Amino acid sequence: MNMKRLRISVEGKSYDVEVELLDEGSTTPAPPASAPVAVKAAPVAAGGAIVSSPLAAVVVSIEVAIGDVVEAGQTVVNLEAMKMNTIVSAPSAGIVSAIHVSASDAVEEGQAMVTLA
Repeated sequence: MNMKRLRISVEGKSYDVEVELLDEGSTTPAPPASAPVAVKAAPVAAGGAIVSSPLAAVVVSIEVAIGDVVEAGQTVVNLEAMKMNTIVSAPSAGIVSAIHVSASDAVEEGQAMVTLA
């Protein structure tokens, strides 16, 4: 049995967990590089939302500007990591009140990229 220790954070609390790697060495093919993956950010309590990066990546493009009205599920930022594009969507409808990154910026997992009011 191949076990791995990881630390995860949920709603600001960190947990040390141990996971069993079931299919290590699996030959499952990766999705094609042109297939984007949609990711939604978690809402923030004050009626707005922080759209944060779901992974360490490079910002390819920002699809909104300050003052834009966005709908839930609308593309906000495009990221690239390991030749895979990741589309980050608005978790809820709102107005873009701040943009914290620029195209070609490197972002870390959990880093705030856009604030919605």
